[in-house]
Amino acid sequence: MSEKLKVGILGGTGMVGQRFISLLENHPWFEVTTIAASPRSAGKTYAEAVGDRWKMDTPMPEAVKNIVVMNVNEVEAVSSQVDFVFSAVDMTKDEIKKIEEEYAKTETPVVSNNSAHRWTPDVPMVVPEINPEHMKVIDFQRKRLGTTRGFIAVKPNCSIQSYAPVLTAWKEFEPYEVVATTYQAISGAGKTFKDWPEMVENVIPYIGGEEEKSEMEPLRLWGEIVDGEIKPAQSPVITCQCVRVPVLNGHTAAVFVKFKKKPTKEQLIQKLVEFSGLPQELNLPSAPKQFIQYLEDDNRPQVKLDVDYEHGMGVSVGRLREDKVYDWKFIGLSHNTVRGAAGGAVLCAELLKAQGYITKK
Repeated sequence: MSEKLKVGILGGTGMVGQRFISLLENHPWFEVTTIAASPRSAGKTYAEAVGDRWKMDTPMPEAVKNIVVMNVNEVEAVSSQVDFVFSAVDMTKDEIKKIEEEYAKTETPVVSNNSAHRWTPDVPMVVPEINPEHMKVIDFQRKRLGTTRGFIAVKPNCSIQSYAPVLTAWKEFEPYEVVATTYQAISGAGKTFKDWPEMVENVIPYIGGEEEKSEMEPLRLWGEIVDGEIKPAQSPVITCQCVRVPVLNGHTAAVFVKFKKKPTKEQLIQKLVEFSGLPQELNLPSAPKQFIQYLEDDNRPQVKLDVDYEHGMGVSVGRLREDKVYDWKFIGLSHNTVRGAAGGAVLCAELLKAQGYITKK
């Protein structure tokens, strides 16, 4: 009998679900034993349900090919098979909220990649290196849900991973005004060039909902628990533009920052390369050894060269220089479906296990 925790993937046939499955292959703590998806996939083997829609660079793991897909709406049946679930379901926000709470109420922890619960006041939204202490709000959430074991935890939007960790590393210099433009990969929309040919040699200057998320979600990461709820921080003020670009994986950000305290370039770089958090202390399986790297070459970071830094779990920064209007500006890069989506959620689950929130049923 495996000592690994039994994991279910809700929405396992989509792109993020596939990324979960590829990342969890040979995971030391977790084993995918159950896959749930829409009723049209239910009853088929995973290989049959996905068919020719496997979008990962690596082959489909042999261990999941013959798993019979369950109906994600049969909450009790799915929950009875697993210790916890990752959620990557493709539904409306209200439907996602409802179904994730239904799973939590079966005493099954839910670690979600979806945005539906990111602003539920007692649901922690966590980048484990930035705000691991927010997991404590789970105790209040369990009281509301009437559970002893079940809860929901989420990770933030993929677009903020390339600059929110950087601003966190610079917190002591008190950044108070930030302008960011993100250049976002098509996999963030669950697409490849094969199924989105209009993106070849194209730039689309609008991604629905992304700018609001990019401006507000970092403030929730930097907030604190007050009376059983996460109260967002009030600063810095962030304004954002989000642009879709013809890149498969990797979100790049061009960022301008004003500081109350005036750091030197050397101080800023030192803070970046020295920045680490609880995942590094605990040596969690998916944690990057070095979370942020600084690249001196003016031509870096580049998606082709740097997106897979630390297996896609690290952040690459370059072109840090003084600005005529703002104090400093830089370029950041992160992998949007690894650190920004499934990988970030896997790291959250590892942290939750290490903190004792996720255990065997």
